[in-house]
Amino acid sequence: MFKKDFPYFQNSKTVYLDNGATTQKPKSVIDSQVEYYETYCANTHRSNFGHANKATQEFEKTRVLLKEFINASKNEEIIFTKGVTESLNFIASSFAKDFKTVIISSLEHHSNITPWHMQGRSLGNGLEVVSCNDNLDFDLEHFEELLKANPNAFVSITHVSNAFGKIHDIKTIAKLAHEYGAIIMIDGAQSLAHFKVDVQDLDVDFFAISGHKTFAPTGVGAIYVKEKYLKDVKAYQTGGATIQEVDYNHSTLLDSPYKFEAGTQNIAGVIGFGKALEYLNYVKYENIESIEKNVFKFLDEELAKLPGIVFYNDTKDCIGSRSFNFEGIVHDDIGILIDKMNVAVRVGHHCAQPIMKKLGIRGTIRVSVAFYNDYVDVDKLIEALKKALSMLKD
Repeated sequence: MFKKDFPYFQNSKTVYLDNGATTQKPKSVIDSQVEYYETYCANTHRSNFGHANKATQEFEKTRVLLKEFINASKNEEIIFTKGVTESLNFIASSFAKDFKTVIISSLEHHSNITPWHMQGRSLGNGLEVVSCNDNLDFDLEHFEELLKANPNAFVSITHVSNAFGKIHDIKTIAKLAHEYGAIIMIDGAQSLAHFKVDVQDLDVDFFAISGHKTFAPTGVGAIYVKEKYLKDVKAYQTGGATIQEVDYNHSTLLDSPYKFEAGTQNIAGVIGFGKALEYLNYVKYENIESIEKNVFKFLDEELAKLPGIVFYNDTKDCIGSRSFNFEGIVHDDIGILIDKMNVAVRVGHHCAQPIMKKLGIRGTIRVSVAFYNDYVDVDKLIEALKKALSMLKD
Protein backbone atom coordinates (compact mmCIF):
# COMPACT_ATOMS: atom_id res chain seq x y z
CA MET A 1 0.00 0.00 0.00
CA PHE A 2 2.72 2.50 0.97
CA LYS A 3 5.53 1.15 -1.22
CA LYS A 4 4.55 3.65 -3.93
CA ASP A 5 5.85 6.45 -1.69
CA PHE A 6 9.36 4.96 -1.57
CA PRO A 7 11.55 5.21 -4.70
CA TYR A 8 13.67 2.26 -3.52
CA PHE A 9 10.82 -0.12 -4.23
CA GLN A 10 10.33 1.27 -7.72
CA ASN A 11 14.03 0.82 -8.51
CA SER A 12 14.77 -2.50 -6.83
CA LYS A 13 13.46 -6.06 -6.98
CA THR A 14 14.77 -6.73 -3.49
CA VAL A 15 12.39 -7.90 -0.78
CA TYR A 16 13.70 -5.58 1.91
CA LEU A 17 13.43 -7.06 5.41
CA ASP A 18 16.35 -5.38 7.16
CA ASN A 19 14.51 -2.38 8.59
CA GLY A 20 16.12 -2.85 11.99
CA ALA A 21 19.41 -1.82 10.38
CA THR A 22 17.97 1.10 8.41
CA THR A 23 14.65 2.00 6.84
CA GLN A 24 13.93 3.10 3.30
CA LYS A 25 13.18 6.78 2.67
CA PRO A 26 9.96 8.26 1.24
CA LYS A 27 10.24 10.49 -1.82
CA SER A 28 9.43 13.59 0.21
CA VAL A 29 12.54 12.99 2.32
CA ILE A 30 14.75 12.40 -0.72
CA ASP A 31 13.35 15.44 -2.51
CA SER A 32 14.08 17.64 0.51
CA GLN A 33 17.78 16.73 0.27
CA VAL A 34 17.94 17.65 -3.40
CA GLU A 35 15.99 20.86 -2.83
CA TYR A 36 18.31 22.02 -0.05
CA TYR A 37 21.51 21.39 -2.01
CA GLU A 38 20.17 22.72 -5.30
CA THR A 39 18.18 25.77 -4.26
CA TYR A 40 19.12 27.19 -0.84
CA CYS A 41 22.30 25.51 0.38
CA ALA A 42 23.72 27.70 3.17
CA ASN A 43 24.89 27.30 6.75
CA THR A 44 22.51 27.72 9.68
CA HIS A 45 22.53 30.10 12.69
CA ARG A 46 25.27 32.28 11.21
CA SER A 47 24.68 34.43 8.13
CA ASN A 48 21.71 36.69 7.63
CA PHE A 49 21.05 36.52 3.88
CA GLY A 50 17.93 34.94 2.44
CA HIS A 51 19.06 31.37 1.82
CA ALA A 52 20.87 31.20 5.16
CA ASN A 53 17.71 32.35 6.92
CA LYS A 54 15.65 29.74 5.07
CA ALA A 55 18.13 26.98 5.96
CA THR A 56 17.94 27.98 9.63
CA GLN A 57 14.15 28.14 9.54
CA GLU A 58 13.83 24.68 7.96
CA PHE A 59 16.40 23.25 10.40
CA GLU A 60 14.59 24.69 13.42
CA LYS A 61 11.22 23.59 12.01
CA THR A 62 12.38 20.00 12.50
CA ARG A 63 13.20 20.71 16.15
CA VAL A 64 9.65 21.93 16.69
CA LEU A 65 8.21 18.95 14.79
CA LEU A 66 10.24 16.47 16.84
CA LYS A 67 9.36 18.21 20.10
CA GLU A 68 5.66 17.84 19.25
CA PHE A 69 6.14 14.35 17.84
CA ILE A 70 7.46 12.91 21.13
CA ASN A 71 5.53 15.39 23.33
CA ALA A 72 8.57 17.07 24.85
CA SER A 73 7.67 20.17 26.83
CA LYS A 74 10.09 22.64 25.20
CA ASN A 75 12.13 22.99 22.02
CA GLU A 76 15.25 23.38 24.17
CA GLU A 77 14.91 19.73 25.23
CA ILE A 78 15.65 18.54 21.67
CA ILE A 79 19.35 18.35 20.79
CA PHE A 80 20.41 17.12 17.35
CA THR A 81 23.16 14.51 17.07
CA LYS A 82 24.46 12.09 14.43
CA GLY A 83 22.19 9.37 15.81
CA VAL A 84 21.51 7.18 18.81
CA THR A 85 25.13 6.07 19.18
CA GLU A 86 26.33 9.66 19.51
CA SER A 87 23.38 10.52 21.76
CA LEU A 88 24.20 7.72 24.19
CA ASN A 89 27.92 8.50 24.18
CA PHE A 90 27.16 12.20 24.68
CA ILE A 91 25.13 11.67 27.83
CA ALA A 92 27.44 8.92 29.09
CA SER A 93 30.48 11.18 28.88
CA SER A 94 28.94 14.54 29.76
CA PHE A 95 26.45 13.61 32.46
CA ALA A 96 26.58 10.00 33.66
CA LYS A 97 30.32 9.46 34.01
CA ASP A 98 30.36 10.51 37.66
CA PHE A 99 27.57 8.16 38.76
CA LYS A 100 28.85 5.35 40.94
CA THR A 101 26.67 2.74 39.22
CA VAL A 102 25.14 2.36 35.77
CA ILE A 103 22.39 -0.24 35.26
CA ILE A 104 21.59 -1.64 31.81
CA SER A 105 19.48 -4.54 30.51
CA SER A 106 20.56 -7.89 29.07
CA LEU A 107 19.33 -6.94 25.59
CA GLU A 108 21.43 -3.86 24.93
CA HIS A 109 23.03 -2.91 21.63
CA HIS A 110 26.79 -2.44 21.87
CA SER A 111 26.19 1.32 21.74
CA ASN A 112 24.76 1.09 25.26
CA ILE A 113 27.50 -1.19 26.56
CA THR A 114 30.85 0.00 25.24
CA PRO A 115 30.50 3.66 26.34
CA TRP A 116 30.41 2.40 29.93
CA HIS A 117 33.50 0.25 29.33
CA MET A 118 35.28 3.37 28.11
CA GLN A 119 34.74 4.77 31.61
CA GLY A 120 36.48 1.76 33.14
CA ARG A 121 33.27 0.09 34.23
CA SER A 122 32.78 -3.67 34.15
CA LEU A 123 30.22 -6.08 35.53
CA GLY A 124 30.03 -5.58 39.29
CA ASN A 125 32.47 -2.69 39.07
CA GLY A 126 30.28 0.31 38.29
CA LEU A 127 28.12 -1.60 35.80
CA GLU A 128 25.16 -3.84 36.60
CA VAL A 129 23.02 -5.84 34.18
CA VAL A 130 19.36 -6.71 34.72
CA SER A 131 18.64 -10.38 34.14
CA CYS A 132 16.14 -11.68 31.63
CA ASN A 133 14.20 -14.96 31.68
CA ASP A 134 14.12 -17.71 29.07
CA ASN A 135 11.66 -15.66 27.00
CA LEU A 136 14.04 -12.65 27.19
CA ASP A 137 11.60 -10.73 29.41
CA PHE A 138 13.03 -7.98 31.63
CA ASP A 139 13.30 -9.14 35.26
CA LEU A 140 11.66 -6.35 37.27
CA GLU A 141 12.41 -8.07 40.58
CA HIS A 142 16.12 -8.23 39.82
CA PHE A 143 16.00 -4.61 38.63
CA GLU A 144 14.53 -3.53 41.97
CA GLU A 145 17.20 -5.51 43.83
CA LEU A 146 19.88 -3.66 41.86
CA LEU A 147 18.24 -0.30 42.57
CA LYS A 148 18.06 -1.06 46.29
CA ALA A 149 21.72 -2.07 46.35
CA ASN A 150 22.77 0.90 44.21
CA PRO A 151 20.71 3.96 45.18
CA ASN A 152 20.81 7.02 42.91
CA ALA A 153 22.13 4.98 39.98
CA PHE A 154 22.05 5.92 36.32
CA VAL A 155 19.79 3.57 34.36
CA SER A 156 20.23 3.17 30.60
CA ILE A 157 17.80 0.78 28.91
CA THR A 158 16.82 -0.04 25.35
CA HIS A 159 13.16 0.53 24.50
CA VAL A 160 12.99 -2.20 21.83
CA SER A 161 15.66 -4.85 21.36
CA ASN A 162 17.14 -4.53 17.90
CA ALA A 163 18.09 -8.22 17.93
CA PHE A 164 14.86 -9.80 19.15
CA GLY A 165 12.16 -7.13 18.97
CA LYS A 166 11.35 -7.33 22.69
CA ILE A 167 9.63 -4.19 24.00
CA HIS A 168 10.60 -3.12 27.49
CA ASP A 169 7.85 -1.64 29.66
CA ILE A 170 9.61 1.70 29.97
CA LYS A 171 6.85 3.45 31.89
CA THR A 172 7.01 0.84 34.67
CA ILE A 173 10.82 0.71 34.57
CA ALA A 174 11.10 4.52 34.78
CA LYS A 175 8.63 4.73 37.67
CA LEU A 176 10.57 2.12 39.65
CA ALA A 177 13.91 3.78 38.85
CA HIS A 178 12.67 7.17 40.07
CA GLU A 179 11.34 5.62 43.30
CA TYR A 180 14.96 4.75 44.14
CA GLY A 181 16.37 8.12 43.11
CA ALA A 182 17.77 6.87 39.80
CA ILE A 183 17.92 8.83 36.54
CA ILE A 184 16.92 7.00 33.38
CA MET A 185 17.98 7.18 29.73
CA ILE A 186 16.30 5.23 26.94
CA ASP A 187 17.81 3.93 23.71
CA GLY A 188 14.88 4.61 21.40
CA ALA A 189 16.58 3.61 18.14
CA GLN A 190 13.91 1.06 17.24
CA SER A 191 10.88 2.87 18.69
CA LEU A 192 9.55 5.62 16.44
CA ALA A 193 9.38 3.46 13.31
CA HIS A 194 6.72 1.35 14.98
CA PHE A 195 4.70 3.25 17.59
CA LYS A 196 4.01 6.59 19.23
CA VAL A 197 6.38 7.77 21.94
CA ASP A 198 5.35 10.28 24.61
CA VAL A 199 8.37 11.16 26.73
CA GLN A 200 6.28 12.98 29.33
CA ASP A 201 3.93 10.03 29.76
CA LEU A 202 6.88 7.63 30.01
CA ASP A 203 8.53 10.12 32.42
CA VAL A 204 12.05 9.41 31.16
CA ASP A 205 14.96 11.78 31.71
CA PHE A 206 16.80 11.18 28.44
CA PHE A 207 15.54 9.58 25.22
CA ALA A 208 17.86 8.84 22.28
CA ILE A 209 16.32 9.02 18.79
CA SER A 210 17.49 7.68 15.42
CA GLY A 211 16.70 9.39 12.12
CA HIS A 212 17.72 6.68 9.66
CA LYS A 213 15.75 3.98 11.47
CA THR A 214 12.73 6.29 11.26
CA PHE A 215 12.61 6.81 7.46
CA ALA A 216 14.95 9.83 7.60
CA PRO A 217 18.49 10.24 6.19
CA THR A 218 21.51 8.62 7.78
CA GLY A 219 23.82 10.61 10.03
CA VAL A 220 21.11 12.39 11.98
CA GLY A 221 19.34 11.81 15.27
CA ALA A 222 18.55 13.54 18.53
CA ILE A 223 18.61 13.28 22.28
CA TYR A 224 15.70 14.44 24.40
CA VAL A 225 16.92 15.91 27.69
CA LYS A 226 14.32 16.66 30.36
CA GLU A 227 14.44 20.37 31.12
CA LYS A 228 15.49 19.91 34.75
CA TYR A 229 18.80 18.35 33.61
CA LEU A 230 19.76 20.80 30.88
CA LYS A 231 21.89 22.86 33.27
CA ASP A 232 23.70 19.75 34.50
CA VAL A 233 24.63 18.29 31.11
CA LYS A 234 28.07 19.51 30.03
CA ALA A 235 28.90 20.36 26.44
CA TYR A 236 31.27 17.62 25.32
CA GLN A 237 32.50 19.57 22.30
CA THR A 238 32.49 23.29 21.58
CA GLY A 239 33.25 25.70 18.77
CA GLY A 240 31.19 27.12 15.95
CA ALA A 241 27.57 27.98 16.80
CA THR A 242 27.95 27.20 20.53
CA ILE A 243 29.48 30.46 21.73
CA GLN A 244 28.01 33.53 23.36
CA GLU A 245 31.35 35.29 23.92
CA VAL A 246 35.05 34.41 23.71
CA ASP A 247 38.32 36.06 24.60
CA TYR A 248 41.73 34.49 25.27
CA ASN A 249 40.94 33.96 28.94
CA HIS A 250 37.49 32.40 28.88
CA SER A 251 34.44 31.57 26.80
CA THR A 252 30.71 31.69 27.52
CA LEU A 253 28.39 29.20 25.89
CA LEU A 254 24.88 29.74 24.58
CA ASP A 255 21.88 28.13 26.24
CA SER A 256 20.48 24.76 25.18
CA PRO A 257 20.14 23.41 22.58
CA TYR A 258 22.77 25.42 20.69
CA LYS A 259 25.61 24.96 23.17
CA PHE A 260 25.38 21.22 22.49
CA GLU A 261 25.40 21.45 18.67
CA ALA A 262 28.98 22.43 17.86
CA GLY A 263 30.11 22.91 14.28
CA THR A 264 28.13 22.72 11.08
CA GLN A 265 25.32 20.24 11.53
CA ASN A 266 23.96 17.72 9.04
CA ILE A 267 21.59 20.41 7.81
CA ALA A 268 20.09 18.49 4.91
CA GLY A 269 19.72 15.43 7.14
CA VAL A 270 17.87 17.34 9.84
CA ILE A 271 15.56 18.91 7.25
CA GLY A 272 14.96 15.43 5.85
CA PHE A 273 14.23 14.17 9.36
CA GLY A 274 11.48 16.76 9.57
CA LYS A 275 9.99 15.50 6.31
CA ALA A 276 10.08 11.95 7.65
CA LEU A 277 8.14 13.06 10.74
CA GLU A 278 5.61 14.83 8.53
CA TYR A 279 5.27 11.66 6.48
CA LEU A 280 4.66 9.57 9.60
CA ASN A 281 1.97 12.04 10.66
CA TYR A 282 0.40 11.52 7.24
CA VAL A 283 0.52 7.71 7.51
CA LYS A 284 -0.66 7.76 11.16
CA TYR A 285 0.55 5.39 13.86
CA GLU A 286 -2.79 3.60 14.12
CA ASN A 287 -2.27 2.45 10.51
CA ILE A 288 1.37 1.55 11.12
CA GLU A 289 0.54 -0.53 14.19
CA SER A 290 -2.38 -2.29 12.48
CA ILE A 291 -0.35 -3.20 9.39
CA GLU A 292 2.67 -4.34 11.35
CA LYS A 293 0.64 -6.40 13.81
CA ASN A 294 -0.93 -8.38 10.97
CA VAL A 295 2.25 -8.79 8.93
CA PHE A 296 4.29 -9.72 12.01
CA LYS A 297 1.71 -12.35 13.03
CA PHE A 298 1.68 -13.81 9.52
CA LEU A 299 5.48 -13.83 9.45
CA ASP A 300 5.67 -15.72 12.74
CA GLU A 301 3.06 -18.26 11.68
CA GLU A 302 4.77 -18.96 8.36
CA LEU A 303 8.24 -19.19 9.89
CA ALA A 304 6.97 -21.65 12.51
CA LYS A 305 6.03 -24.09 9.73
CA LEU A 306 9.63 -24.41 8.54
CA PRO A 307 11.48 -27.57 9.62
CA GLY A 308 14.16 -27.27 12.27
CA ILE A 309 13.51 -23.61 13.07
CA VAL A 310 14.66 -22.37 16.48
CA PHE A 311 13.18 -19.25 18.10
CA TYR A 312 14.55 -17.60 21.25
CA ASN A 313 11.41 -15.83 22.43
CA ASP A 314 7.73 -15.67 21.60
CA THR A 315 6.15 -12.64 19.95
CA LYS A 316 4.34 -11.34 23.04
CA ASP A 317 5.52 -7.77 23.71
CA CYS A 318 7.51 -7.76 20.47
CA ILE A 319 7.61 -5.54 17.40
CA GLY A 320 9.67 -5.20 14.26
CA SER A 321 12.29 -7.95 14.53
CA ARG A 322 12.01 -11.76 14.55
CA SER A 323 15.22 -13.70 15.15
CA PHE A 324 15.75 -17.41 14.57
CA ASN A 325 18.12 -20.14 13.44
CA PHE A 326 17.80 -23.56 11.84
CA GLU A 327 19.15 -26.67 13.55
CA GLY A 328 22.48 -27.73 12.13
CA ILE A 329 22.75 -24.81 9.69
CA VAL A 330 25.02 -21.78 9.91
CA HIS A 331 23.01 -18.56 9.76
CA ASP A 332 25.53 -16.89 7.44
CA ASP A 333 24.88 -19.54 4.80
CA ILE A 334 21.17 -18.78 4.84
CA GLY A 335 21.84 -15.07 4.43
CA ILE A 336 24.16 -15.61 1.45
CA LEU A 337 21.71 -17.90 -0.36
CA ILE A 338 18.55 -15.86 0.06
CA ASP A 339 20.43 -12.73 -1.00
CA LYS A 340 20.92 -14.48 -4.34
CA MET A 341 17.11 -14.69 -4.46
CA ASN A 342 16.74 -10.93 -3.83
CA VAL A 343 15.67 -11.23 -0.20
CA ALA A 344 17.50 -8.96 2.25
CA VAL A 345 17.73 -9.89 5.92
CA ARG A 346 20.50 -9.51 8.45
CA VAL A 347 22.52 -12.42 9.82
CA GLY A 348 25.01 -12.20 12.67
CA HIS A 349 25.10 -10.96 16.24
CA HIS A 350 23.30 -7.68 15.45
CA CYS A 351 25.67 -5.70 17.70
CA ALA A 352 24.32 -7.66 20.68
CA GLN A 353 27.09 -10.16 21.40
CA PRO A 354 26.49 -10.48 25.18
CA ILE A 355 22.93 -11.83 24.82
CA MET A 356 24.05 -14.11 21.97
CA LYS A 357 26.77 -15.53 24.22
CA LYS A 358 24.22 -16.07 26.99
CA LEU A 359 22.04 -17.99 24.54
CA GLY A 360 25.05 -20.04 23.44
CA ILE A 361 24.92 -18.93 19.82
CA ARG A 362 27.08 -16.84 17.49
CA GLY A 363 24.13 -15.00 16.01
CA THR A 364 20.77 -15.32 14.32
CA ILE A 365 18.86 -14.73 11.13
CA ARG A 366 16.89 -11.53 11.75
CA VAL A 367 13.86 -10.50 9.74
CA SER A 368 12.81 -6.94 10.56
CA VAL A 369 9.65 -5.42 9.10
CA ALA A 370 8.24 -1.94 8.60
CA PHE A 371 4.76 -0.74 7.70
CA TYR A 372 5.52 -0.87 3.96
CA ASN A 373 6.13 -4.62 4.14
CA ASP A 374 3.24 -6.92 3.25
CA TYR A 375 2.15 -10.55 3.00
CA VAL A 376 3.76 -10.86 -0.43
CA ASP A 377 7.13 -9.97 1.09
CA VAL A 378 6.66 -12.68 3.70
CA ASP A 379 5.66 -15.24 1.05
CA LYS A 380 8.81 -14.46 -0.96
CA LEU A 381 10.95 -14.76 2.16
CA ILE A 382 9.46 -18.14 3.05
CA GLU A 383 9.93 -19.39 -0.51
CA ALA A 384 13.59 -18.29 -0.43
CA LEU A 385 14.18 -19.90 2.97
CA LYS A 386 12.68 -23.18 1.77
CA LYS A 387 14.98 -23.19 -1.27
CA ALA A 388 18.01 -22.34 0.86
CA LEU A 389 17.18 -25.11 3.35
CA SER A 390 16.79 -27.65 0.59
CA MET A 391 20.19 -26.71 -0.87
CA LEU A 392 21.97 -26.77 2.48
CA LYS A 393 20.48 -30.09 3.55
CA ASP A 394 21.28 -31.92 0.30
